[in-house]
Amino acid sequence: MKNKLRSAGVPNQVWIGLAVIAFGMLFLLDNLDIIDRHRVMYFWPVLVVIGGLVKFAEADSRHERMVFGLIAAAGAVLTLNRLGYGYFFNARTLWPVLLILFGIGVIHKALRKRVPPHGVPLEEKDGAGAAPFPRAAGKDDDAVVDISAFLGAVKRRIVTADFRGGDISAFMGDCVLDLRESSIAGEAELNVFAVMGGITVKCPPDWTVILNGTPVLGGFEDKTSPAPNSSKRLTIRGYAVMGGVEVRN
Repeated sequence: MKNKLRSAGVPNQVWIGLAVIAFGMLFLLDNLDIIDRHRVMYFWPVLVVIGGLVKFAEADSRHERMVFGLIAAAGAVLTLNRLGYGYFFNARTLWPVLLILFGIGVIHKALRKRVPPHGVPLEEKDGAGAAPFPRAAGKDDDAVVDISAFLGAVKRRIVTADFRGGDISAFMGDCVLDLRESSIAGEAELNVFAVMGGITVKCPPDWTVILNGTPVLGGFEDKTSPAPNSSKRLTIRGYAVMGGVEVRN
Protein backbone atom coordinates (compact mmCIF):
# COMPACT_ATOMS: atom_id res chain seq x y z
CA MET A 1 0.00 0.00 0.00
CA LYS A 2 2.79 2.41 0.85
CA ASN A 3 4.48 1.82 -2.49
CA LYS A 4 1.21 2.57 -4.28
CA LEU A 5 0.87 5.81 -2.38
CA ARG A 6 4.43 6.76 -3.30
CA SER A 7 3.84 6.17 -6.97
CA ALA A 8 0.70 8.33 -6.84
CA GLY A 9 2.72 11.44 -6.02
CA VAL A 10 4.14 13.85 -8.55
CA PRO A 11 7.55 12.60 -9.82
CA ASN A 12 10.57 14.75 -9.02
CA GLN A 13 11.34 15.07 -12.74
CA VAL A 14 8.04 16.92 -13.19
CA TRP A 15 9.00 19.50 -10.56
CA ILE A 16 12.42 19.92 -12.16
CA GLY A 17 10.81 20.43 -15.55
CA LEU A 18 8.38 22.99 -14.15
CA ALA A 19 11.25 24.85 -12.49
CA VAL A 20 13.18 24.99 -15.77
CA ILE A 21 10.08 26.27 -17.60
CA ALA A 22 9.51 28.91 -14.90
CA PHE A 23 13.09 30.17 -15.19
CA GLY A 24 12.80 30.24 -18.97
CA MET A 25 9.60 32.29 -18.77
CA LEU A 26 11.22 34.61 -16.25
CA PHE A 27 14.17 35.40 -18.52
CA LEU A 28 11.90 35.69 -21.56
CA LEU A 29 9.62 38.24 -19.88
CA ASP A 30 12.66 40.12 -18.61
CA ASN A 31 14.15 40.31 -22.11
CA LEU A 32 10.81 41.61 -23.40
CA ASP A 33 10.89 44.33 -20.69
CA ILE A 34 7.62 43.07 -19.24
CA ILE A 35 8.98 42.34 -15.76
CA ASP A 36 12.23 42.94 -13.89
CA ARG A 37 13.73 39.54 -13.12
CA HIS A 38 16.00 41.03 -10.45
CA ARG A 39 12.99 42.12 -8.39
CA VAL A 40 11.38 38.71 -8.83
CA MET A 41 14.55 36.79 -7.98
CA TYR A 42 14.91 38.84 -4.81
CA PHE A 43 12.07 36.78 -3.30
CA TRP A 44 13.40 33.36 -4.35
CA PRO A 45 12.95 31.98 -0.79
CA VAL A 46 9.20 31.89 -1.46
CA LEU A 47 9.89 29.03 -3.87
CA VAL A 48 11.64 27.17 -1.05
CA VAL A 49 8.55 27.57 1.13
CA ILE A 50 6.22 26.34 -1.62
CA GLY A 51 8.44 23.40 -2.50
CA GLY A 52 8.83 22.41 1.15
CA LEU A 53 5.08 22.54 1.78
CA VAL A 54 4.31 20.50 -1.35
CA LYS A 55 6.78 17.77 -0.42
CA PHE A 56 5.56 17.93 3.20
CA ALA A 57 2.03 17.14 2.01
CA GLU A 58 3.33 14.19 -0.05
CA ALA A 59 5.58 12.80 2.71
CA ASP A 60 4.90 9.24 3.86
CA SER A 61 6.98 9.13 7.03
CA ARG A 62 7.52 11.27 10.11
CA HIS A 63 11.14 11.92 9.17
CA GLU A 64 10.23 13.14 5.70
CA ARG A 65 7.65 15.51 7.15
CA MET A 66 10.28 16.78 9.57
CA VAL A 67 12.83 17.41 6.82
CA PHE A 68 10.47 19.21 4.46
CA GLY A 69 8.89 21.11 7.34
CA LEU A 70 12.33 22.41 8.31
CA ILE A 71 13.01 23.35 4.68
CA ALA A 72 9.74 25.28 4.49
CA ALA A 73 10.52 26.99 7.81
CA ALA A 74 13.98 27.97 6.58
CA GLY A 75 12.43 29.44 3.45
CA ALA A 76 9.96 31.39 5.58
CA VAL A 77 12.80 32.82 7.68
CA LEU A 78 14.69 33.87 4.54
CA THR A 79 11.54 35.47 3.15
CA LEU A 80 11.01 37.47 6.35
CA ASN A 81 14.63 38.60 6.15
CA ARG A 82 14.00 39.87 2.63
CA LEU A 83 10.94 41.76 3.87
CA GLY A 84 12.95 43.44 6.62
CA TYR A 85 11.70 41.39 9.57
CA GLY A 86 14.89 39.41 10.07
CA TYR A 87 16.02 41.23 13.20
CA PHE A 88 14.25 38.61 15.33
CA PHE A 89 16.03 35.66 13.70
CA ASN A 90 19.61 35.59 14.94
CA ALA A 91 21.90 33.27 16.87
CA ARG A 92 20.59 34.50 20.23
CA THR A 93 16.99 33.59 19.43
CA LEU A 94 17.43 30.62 17.10
CA TRP A 95 18.90 28.03 19.47
CA PRO A 96 16.25 28.55 22.21
CA VAL A 97 13.55 28.06 19.57
CA LEU A 98 15.23 24.83 18.47
CA LEU A 99 15.31 23.62 22.08
CA ILE A 100 11.61 24.43 22.48
CA LEU A 101 10.73 22.54 19.31
CA PHE A 102 12.82 19.55 20.39
CA GLY A 103 11.10 19.52 23.80
CA ILE A 104 7.69 19.58 22.14
CA GLY A 105 8.76 16.66 19.97
CA VAL A 106 9.92 14.65 23.00
CA ILE A 107 6.61 15.25 24.81
CA HIS A 108 4.60 14.34 21.72
CA LYS A 109 6.58 11.13 21.28
CA ALA A 110 6.16 10.17 24.94
CA LEU A 111 2.40 10.81 24.91
CA ARG A 112 1.98 8.90 21.66
CA LYS A 113 3.59 5.81 23.20
CA ARG A 114 1.13 5.89 26.13
CA VAL A 115 -1.94 5.82 23.90
CA PRO A 116 -3.34 2.24 23.88
CA PRO A 117 -4.35 0.52 20.65
CA HIS A 118 -7.92 1.12 19.48
CA GLY A 119 -10.36 -1.04 21.37
CA VAL A 120 -7.90 -2.03 24.14
CA PRO A 121 -9.05 -0.71 27.55
CA LEU A 122 -6.61 0.87 29.94
CA GLU A 123 -5.43 -1.33 32.79
CA GLU A 124 -5.34 -0.03 36.34
CA LYS A 125 -1.86 0.29 37.72
CA ASP A 126 -1.68 -2.19 40.60
CA GLY A 127 1.99 -1.96 41.46
CA ALA A 128 5.31 -0.33 40.80
CA GLY A 129 6.42 -0.69 37.22
CA ALA A 130 3.02 -1.87 35.96
CA ALA A 131 2.29 -1.09 32.34
CA PRO A 132 -0.17 1.76 31.64
CA PHE A 133 -2.11 -0.52 29.30
CA PRO A 134 -2.07 -4.29 28.74
CA ARG A 135 0.26 -5.79 26.19
CA ALA A 136 -1.47 -7.55 23.34
CA ALA A 137 -1.06 -11.29 23.26
CA GLY A 138 1.71 -12.43 20.98
CA LYS A 139 2.96 -8.90 20.37
CA ASP A 140 6.67 -8.52 19.62
CA ASP A 141 7.91 -5.23 21.05
CA ASP A 142 11.07 -5.40 18.92
CA ALA A 143 9.22 -5.83 15.63
CA VAL A 144 8.94 -2.05 15.18
CA VAL A 145 11.67 0.26 16.50
CA ASP A 146 11.59 3.96 17.34
CA ILE A 147 15.07 5.18 18.32
CA SER A 148 16.26 8.76 18.83
CA ALA A 149 19.66 10.12 19.84
CA PHE A 150 20.15 13.76 20.82
CA LEU A 151 23.67 14.88 21.70
CA GLY A 152 24.53 11.33 22.72
CA ALA A 153 24.94 7.72 21.63
CA VAL A 154 22.37 4.93 21.50
CA LYS A 155 23.19 1.26 20.83
CA ARG A 156 20.34 -1.23 20.53
CA ARG A 157 20.34 -4.93 19.69
CA ILE A 158 17.10 -6.36 18.32
CA VAL A 159 16.17 -10.04 18.55
CA THR A 160 12.92 -10.81 16.76
CA ALA A 161 11.69 -13.26 14.15
CA ASP A 162 9.39 -10.69 12.51
CA PHE A 163 11.19 -7.37 12.15
CA ARG A 164 8.94 -4.88 10.32
CA GLY A 165 10.95 -1.64 10.44
CA GLY A 166 10.55 1.65 12.25
CA ASP A 167 12.18 5.06 12.68
CA ILE A 168 15.71 6.09 13.68
CA SER A 169 16.80 9.69 14.20
CA ALA A 170 20.14 11.11 15.31
CA PHE A 171 20.65 14.81 16.01
CA MET A 172 24.30 15.53 16.80
CA GLY A 173 24.49 12.00 18.14
CA ASP A 174 25.14 8.41 17.12
CA CYS A 175 22.73 5.48 16.73
CA VAL A 176 23.71 1.84 16.22
CA LEU A 177 20.97 -0.70 15.44
CA ASP A 178 22.10 -4.34 15.53
CA LEU A 179 19.71 -6.63 13.65
CA ARG A 180 22.10 -9.54 13.11
CA GLU A 181 20.06 -11.84 15.37
CA SER A 182 16.73 -10.91 13.80
CA SER A 183 14.74 -12.11 10.82
CA ILE A 184 12.20 -10.68 8.38
CA ALA A 185 8.98 -12.34 7.27
CA GLY A 186 8.98 -10.80 3.80
CA GLU A 187 9.80 -7.09 3.63
CA ALA A 188 10.49 -4.31 6.13
CA GLU A 189 11.04 -0.57 5.86
CA LEU A 190 13.29 1.57 8.04
CA ASN A 191 13.13 5.38 8.00
CA VAL A 192 16.32 7.18 9.04
CA PHE A 193 17.07 10.84 9.72
CA ALA A 194 20.57 11.99 10.65
CA VAL A 195 21.45 15.65 11.31
CA MET A 196 25.12 16.25 12.12
CA GLY A 197 25.20 12.71 13.46
CA GLY A 198 25.58 9.11 12.39
CA ILE A 199 23.36 6.04 12.05
CA THR A 200 24.72 2.51 11.64
CA VAL A 201 22.51 -0.48 10.81
CA LYS A 202 23.94 -4.01 11.09
CA CYS A 203 22.00 -6.65 9.15
CA PRO A 204 22.20 -10.46 8.82
CA PRO A 205 24.07 -11.74 5.75
CA ASP A 206 20.91 -13.30 4.25
CA TRP A 207 19.07 -9.96 3.96
CA THR A 208 18.81 -7.91 0.79
CA VAL A 209 19.23 -4.22 1.60
CA ILE A 210 17.77 -1.49 -0.62
CA LEU A 211 19.14 1.94 0.26
CA ASN A 212 17.03 4.88 -0.93
CA GLY A 213 18.51 7.82 0.95
CA THR A 214 18.93 11.50 0.17
CA PRO A 215 22.20 13.03 1.44
CA VAL A 216 22.39 16.78 2.03
CA LEU A 217 26.04 17.59 2.68
CA GLY A 218 26.18 14.07 4.12
CA GLY A 219 26.42 10.51 2.89
CA PHE A 220 24.78 7.09 2.62
CA GLU A 221 27.00 4.02 2.39
CA ASP A 222 25.99 0.42 1.75
CA LYS A 223 28.71 -1.99 2.88
CA THR A 224 26.58 -5.13 2.76
CA SER A 225 27.45 -8.16 0.68
CA PRO A 226 24.78 -9.17 -1.87
CA ALA A 227 22.49 -11.95 -0.67
CA PRO A 228 21.60 -14.21 -3.64
CA ASN A 229 17.93 -15.18 -4.03
CA SER A 230 16.94 -13.78 -0.65
CA SER A 231 13.26 -13.15 0.08
CA LYS A 232 14.13 -11.08 3.13
CA ARG A 233 14.27 -7.47 2.02
CA LEU A 234 15.00 -4.37 4.09
CA THR A 235 14.35 -0.98 2.50
CA ILE A 236 16.03 2.00 4.15
CA ARG A 237 14.77 5.48 3.31
CA GLY A 238 15.59 8.85 4.76
CA TYR A 239 17.90 11.82 4.86
CA ALA A 240 21.41 12.58 6.04
CA VAL A 241 21.93 16.30 6.63
CA MET A 242 25.61 16.94 7.35
CA GLY A 243 25.65 13.41 8.75
CA GLY A 244 26.06 9.82 7.64
CA VAL A 245 24.10 6.58 7.39
CA GLU A 246 25.95 3.27 7.06
CA VAL A 247 24.54 -0.22 6.50
CA ARG A 248 26.68 -3.32 6.82
CA ASN A 249 26.48 -7.05 7.56
